[in-house]
Amino acid sequence: MSVSQKNGSSTQGDRGAPNPFVGAAFLMSCARITQLPADGLPEIAFAGRSNAGKSSAMNALCGQKQLARVSKTPGRTQLINMFNVPNGRFVDLPGYGFAKVPKDVSQAWGSLIGDYLQGRANLRAIVQIMDIRHPLTDFDVQMLEWAAHRGLRCLVLLTKADKLRFGAAKTALLQVRKALAGLPNVEAQLFSSTSKQGLDDARNTLASCLSATIAGTP
Repeated sequence: MSVSQKNGSSTQGDRGAPNPFVGAAFLMSCARITQLPADGLPEIAFAGRSNAGKSSAMNALCGQKQLARVSKTPGRTQLINMFNVPNGRFVDLPGYGFAKVPKDVSQAWGSLIGDYLQGRANLRAIVQIMDIRHPLTDFDVQMLEWAAHRGLRCLVLLTKADKLRFGAAKTALLQVRKALAGLPNVEAQLFSSTSKQGLDDARNTLASCLSATIAGTP
């Protein structure tokens, strides 16, 4: 296992380090895999249960407020949304685990996610978004196991860490790391888009994923 040993529990938030994702911009939305760009740029996909804070995390990482649209209705995003960032792309996948949608729509979204994850050669890493108060759902575990099967690096962000006291957040982080002990190439850390906790660490990890790809070391 390669679980990050960073404590991930800093409460000082963003310390003003240079943001490697300055200038991130929306590229396109895709309803079918055939609509994706046909090039070799590396991509990092953001996955997570609806309402876990995925869009807020992307906005915080890129230093923008409305890059990824934040919806109060879980499961509203039905498309793959792509964003240009320096050295590659961020890919916002439809949230999973939604309940208040027709079954056929839910299946279509699941098929879109599966097709992207299974066949997209550009994919280099996954950012798994989990609400720290409700981590490791069945969908989360399935996604992490799939990423491990494909040999992808995976960064788990336990979002909304500011909702818990320091001790409770630290305990939750340790429990998640213990649960992931059998999976390779996984890092887990605390994160809050509100307090900026863990922001610099997450940016550094994702920037290294793209830089490693450019250097020819996937």
